[in-house]
Amino acid sequence: MTLVGRTESYEGGVLTFAPDLRDNLALGDANYLSVLDEADAYAVRNGLDLPDDPDARKIEPDPDCVTNPLLELNLAEAGISSIIWATGFAVDFSWLKVDAFDERGRPKHQRGISAEPGIYFLGLPWLSRRGSSFIWGVWHDAKFLADQISTQRSYLAYTLPDKIDDR
Repeated sequence: MTLVGRTESYEGGVLTFAPDLRDNLALGDANYLSVLDEADAYAVRNGLDLPDDPDARKIEPDPDCVTNPLLELNLAEAGISSIIWATGFAVDFSWLKVDAFDERGRPKHQRGISAEPGIYFLGLPWLSRRGSSFIWGVWHDAKFLADQISTQRSYLAYTLPDKIDDR
């Protein structure tokens, strides 16, 4: 897995990414630490005697994809033929110029599978269940989509034998 910044554009088979990955991760870490601060304060206020977790506040060193961010990616050269759009915090599909949206800009799909070949959606509210848009619930839909992509690829890879033997 390679983390990238916000997707900025797609043209001629090349995705470009903003150089904002490090900043986005820092904001996420700060938010995570503030939640821990609130939880600790709650425990103190309510006299809860909870064990310390020394690793809870440990932030790992940045991996190479953060220190040397990928700013563009040629999908064909990278062997990428499918995209799973995971919505994240804000929903904005305006940059994705494919026939996969209704008149209000919402994805047209059946359980995450778009009618547009190679376009899939993940993380949408109620994709298949209440937890579909939550990190702890999205795995059901992710597994389903991965299975569907694998099945579709096997269909595309199938070739008829040169000669059919009717013995």
